[in-house]
Amino acid sequence: MLTITGEARATVLEVLANESESDSLALWLEVNGEIDGAYAYDMYFQARSDATAGDIVQHDDELPVVVPEASVDRLQGATLDFVTDASGEGGLVIVNPNTPRAPTRKGLGSTPDVDLSDPLAQRVVSVLEEQVNPSIASHGGRADLVAVEDASIYLRLSGGCQGCGMAKATLSQGIEVILREAIPEIANIVDVTDHADGTNPYYEPAHN
Repeated sequence: MLTITGEARATVLEVLANESESDSLALWLEVNGEIDGAYAYDMYFQARSDATAGDIVQHDDELPVVVPEASVDRLQGATLDFVTDASGEGGLVIVNPNTPRAPTRKGLGSTPDVDLSDPLAQRVVSVLEEQVNPSIASHGGRADLVAVEDASIYLRLSGGCQGCGMAKATLSQGIEVILREAIPEIANIVDVTDHADGTNPYYEPAHN
């Protein structure tokens, strides 16, 4: 039910090897909430023997993976991948084709109301909806225009991009490139996301 890429498997196995009683452990992966229409996740090591009848235990080469029963349907067909940014830093990312049926947005902020009488704002919103958001939706992310000031635009990332360790790379290498190519007159692109408040879908092994 879950696909694990070679790089992701190698990364997890490297971390697992440093755990005590590693032979008895499995990688547990579950959905632990929702943010702005996307699932948030938790990954941890726990004894394989703790799996119950409703849980899915998947043996992926040397790496056993347990998906708790409550998360089975929501993780069906998902991929655990390893993504590296331009600086060479990388981490594990869950690419999930499934989305919540009823996104929980209360208390997390909704899509901002932007003055669409501004021609630049209109063009930015159009590019975000037609090019940017379809591109980052595979990682459960979304970008919204918060404000336009002179030729500067202010964006808020949500879903899988809020609190994500790859958010900076997503903004600079993906969103910014698309926007500047479509709208060359943009002066500055500012990320106003409160990443400290996000649920992080991105797992980075500890550095020794």
